[in-house]
Amino acid sequence: MKRLVAAALYMALSLGAIPAHADTSAAAALRDGDMRKLIFHGTPEAVSKVAFDLADDAGQITLEEFQGKYILVNFWATWCAPCRHEMPMLSELQTEFGADDFEVVTIATGRNSPAGIVKFFKDTGIDNLPRHQDPKQKLAAQMGVFGLPITVLIDREGREIARLRGDADWSSDSAKAIIAELIGAGS
Repeated sequence: MKRLVAAALYMALSLGAIPAHADTSAAAALRDGDMRKLIFHGTPEAVSKVAFDLADDAGQITLEEFQGKYILVNFWATWCAPCRHEMPMLSELQTEFGADDFEVVTIATGRNSPAGIVKFFKDTGIDNLPRHQDPKQKLAAQMGVFGLPITVLIDREGREIARLRGDADWSSDSAKAIIAELIGAGS
Protein backbone atom coordinates (compact mmCIF):
# COMPACT_ATOMS: atom_id res chain seq x y z
CA MET A 1 0.00 0.00 0.00
CA LYS A 2 2.88 2.40 0.81
CA ARG A 3 4.31 1.81 -2.65
CA LEU A 4 0.97 2.56 -4.28
CA VAL A 5 0.62 5.80 -2.32
CA ALA A 6 4.23 6.74 -3.12
CA ALA A 7 3.69 5.99 -6.82
CA ALA A 8 0.48 8.04 -6.87
CA LEU A 9 2.22 10.94 -5.11
CA TYR A 10 5.17 10.76 -7.50
CA MET A 11 2.81 10.74 -10.49
CA ALA A 12 0.84 13.70 -9.15
CA LEU A 13 4.01 15.70 -8.54
CA SER A 14 5.45 14.90 -11.95
CA LEU A 15 2.17 15.82 -13.67
CA GLY A 16 2.26 19.15 -11.87
CA ALA A 17 5.67 19.82 -13.40
CA ILE A 18 4.59 19.09 -16.95
CA PRO A 19 2.68 22.32 -17.76
CA ALA A 20 5.81 24.50 -17.53
CA HIS A 21 7.62 22.17 -19.89
CA ALA A 22 4.56 21.98 -22.13
CA ASP A 23 4.70 25.77 -22.59
CA THR A 24 8.18 25.61 -24.13
CA SER A 25 7.27 22.47 -26.04
CA ALA A 26 4.33 24.28 -27.62
CA ALA A 27 6.58 27.24 -28.48
CA ALA A 28 9.26 24.91 -29.87
CA ALA A 29 6.66 23.28 -32.12
CA LEU A 30 6.09 26.68 -33.78
CA ARG A 31 9.65 26.90 -35.14
CA ASP A 32 9.81 27.33 -38.90
CA GLY A 33 12.30 28.87 -41.32
CA ASP A 34 15.13 30.68 -39.47
CA MET A 35 13.48 29.88 -36.15
CA ARG A 36 14.47 26.23 -36.57
CA LYS A 37 17.89 27.42 -35.35
CA LEU A 38 16.26 28.38 -32.02
CA ILE A 39 17.17 25.49 -29.72
CA PHE A 40 14.95 25.04 -26.67
CA HIS A 41 16.63 23.45 -23.65
CA GLY A 42 15.10 20.36 -22.05
CA THR A 43 15.58 22.01 -18.67
CA PRO A 44 15.87 25.77 -18.09
CA GLU A 45 19.45 26.87 -17.35
CA ALA A 46 20.81 29.43 -14.91
CA VAL A 47 22.11 32.68 -16.38
CA SER A 48 25.10 34.75 -15.36
CA LYS A 49 24.80 37.32 -12.60
CA VAL A 50 27.61 39.46 -14.06
CA ALA A 51 26.67 43.11 -14.47
CA PHE A 52 26.71 44.92 -17.79
CA ASP A 53 26.68 48.64 -18.60
CA LEU A 54 23.49 50.58 -19.20
CA ALA A 55 23.44 53.04 -22.09
CA ASP A 56 24.74 56.58 -21.62
CA ASP A 57 26.86 55.71 -18.55
CA ALA A 58 23.68 55.24 -16.50
CA GLY A 59 25.26 52.56 -14.30
CA GLN A 60 25.17 48.80 -14.37
CA ILE A 61 22.50 46.12 -14.22
CA THR A 62 22.24 42.32 -14.25
CA LEU A 63 19.84 40.06 -16.08
CA GLU A 64 18.21 39.37 -12.68
CA GLU A 65 16.64 42.83 -12.91
CA PHE A 66 14.33 41.53 -15.65
CA GLN A 67 12.77 38.70 -13.63
CA GLY A 68 9.01 38.60 -13.93
CA LYS A 69 8.99 38.92 -17.73
CA TYR A 70 10.29 37.01 -20.71
CA ILE A 71 13.32 38.64 -22.28
CA LEU A 72 15.04 38.08 -25.56
CA VAL A 73 18.70 39.00 -25.03
CA ASN A 74 20.65 39.73 -28.20
CA PHE A 75 24.45 39.87 -28.01
CA TRP A 76 25.76 41.89 -30.95
CA ALA A 77 28.50 44.28 -32.15
CA THR A 78 28.67 47.35 -34.39
CA TRP A 79 31.10 45.63 -36.76
CA CYS A 80 28.88 42.54 -37.19
CA ALA A 81 27.14 42.47 -40.60
CA PRO A 82 24.55 39.84 -39.56
CA CYS A 83 23.77 42.01 -36.51
CA ARG A 84 23.08 44.99 -38.80
CA HIS A 85 20.68 42.81 -40.81
CA GLU A 86 18.92 41.41 -37.73
CA MET A 87 18.55 44.50 -35.52
CA PRO A 88 15.55 46.06 -37.37
CA MET A 89 13.68 42.75 -36.97
CA LEU A 90 14.40 42.73 -33.23
CA SER A 91 13.10 46.31 -33.13
CA GLU A 92 9.89 45.17 -34.84
CA LEU A 93 9.51 42.37 -32.30
CA GLN A 94 9.90 44.89 -29.46
CA THR A 95 7.34 47.20 -31.08
CA GLU A 96 4.79 44.40 -31.35
CA PHE A 97 5.37 42.56 -28.06
CA GLY A 98 7.32 44.88 -25.75
CA ALA A 99 5.36 45.38 -22.54
CA ASP A 100 5.33 44.32 -18.90
CA ASP A 101 5.63 40.65 -19.85
CA PHE A 102 8.24 40.78 -22.67
CA GLU A 103 11.26 42.85 -23.64
CA VAL A 104 14.05 42.73 -26.21
CA VAL A 105 17.37 43.50 -24.48
CA THR A 106 20.31 44.28 -26.77
CA ILE A 107 23.85 44.11 -25.40
CA ALA A 108 26.80 45.23 -27.53
CA THR A 109 29.67 43.00 -26.49
CA GLY A 110 33.38 43.69 -26.91
CA ARG A 111 34.87 46.82 -28.45
CA ASN A 112 31.95 49.05 -29.36
CA SER A 113 32.24 52.77 -28.70
CA PRO A 114 29.12 54.45 -27.34
CA ALA A 115 29.23 56.86 -30.31
CA GLY A 116 29.52 53.90 -32.69
CA ILE A 117 26.49 52.26 -31.10
CA VAL A 118 24.46 55.47 -31.42
CA LYS A 119 25.48 55.70 -35.09
CA PHE A 120 24.61 52.01 -35.67
CA PHE A 121 21.14 52.52 -34.19
CA LYS A 122 20.62 55.72 -36.21
CA ASP A 123 21.79 54.09 -39.46
CA THR A 124 19.47 51.11 -38.95
CA GLY A 125 16.50 53.21 -37.79
CA ILE A 126 16.39 51.72 -34.29
CA ASP A 127 14.89 53.93 -31.60
CA ASN A 128 13.14 51.46 -29.29
CA LEU A 129 15.93 49.11 -28.17
CA PRO A 130 18.44 49.61 -25.36
CA ARG A 131 22.08 50.41 -26.11
CA HIS A 132 23.56 48.33 -23.28
CA GLN A 133 27.20 47.26 -23.37
CA ASP A 134 29.42 44.44 -22.16
CA PRO A 135 32.77 46.01 -23.13
CA LYS A 136 35.03 43.47 -21.45
CA GLN A 137 32.83 40.56 -22.55
CA LYS A 138 32.47 39.29 -18.98
CA LEU A 139 28.74 38.59 -19.32
CA ALA A 140 29.17 37.18 -22.82
CA ALA A 141 31.94 34.82 -21.67
CA GLN A 142 29.90 33.53 -18.73
CA MET A 143 26.88 33.09 -20.99
CA GLY A 144 28.90 31.06 -23.50
CA VAL A 145 28.64 33.66 -26.25
CA PHE A 146 31.28 32.83 -28.82
CA GLY A 147 30.55 34.44 -32.16
CA LEU A 148 27.88 37.02 -32.92
CA PRO A 149 25.02 37.47 -32.97
CA ILE A 150 23.73 35.16 -30.26
CA THR A 151 20.17 35.47 -29.00
CA VAL A 152 19.01 33.96 -25.71
CA LEU A 153 15.42 33.59 -24.51
CA ILE A 154 15.03 33.92 -20.75
CA ASP A 155 11.87 33.00 -18.86
CA ARG A 156 10.06 34.92 -16.12
CA GLU A 157 12.13 33.14 -13.46
CA GLY A 158 15.35 34.41 -15.03
CA ARG A 159 16.43 31.10 -16.60
CA GLU A 160 17.64 30.51 -20.13
CA ILE A 161 15.10 28.43 -22.03
CA ALA A 162 16.37 28.71 -25.61
CA ARG A 163 19.29 29.96 -27.71
CA LEU A 164 19.86 30.86 -31.33
CA ARG A 165 23.32 31.18 -32.88
CA GLY A 166 23.62 33.55 -35.82
CA ASP A 167 21.09 35.95 -37.22
CA ALA A 168 17.46 35.15 -37.84
CA ASP A 169 14.28 36.71 -39.12
CA TRP A 170 12.77 37.83 -35.82
CA SER A 171 9.94 39.56 -37.70
CA SER A 172 8.76 36.25 -39.17
CA ASP A 173 5.37 34.75 -38.38
CA SER A 174 7.18 31.87 -36.67
CA ALA A 175 9.17 34.16 -34.35
CA LYS A 176 6.06 36.13 -33.44
CA ALA A 177 4.08 32.95 -32.81
CA ILE A 178 6.81 31.65 -30.48
CA ILE A 179 6.89 34.86 -28.44
CA ALA A 180 3.08 35.03 -28.32
CA GLU A 181 2.93 31.42 -27.14
CA LEU A 182 5.51 32.01 -24.42
CA ILE A 183 4.02 35.17 -22.98
CA GLY A 184 0.44 33.91 -23.38
CA ALA A 185 1.13 30.48 -21.91
CA GLY A 186 2.87 31.91 -18.87
CA SER A 187 0.10 34.35 -18.02
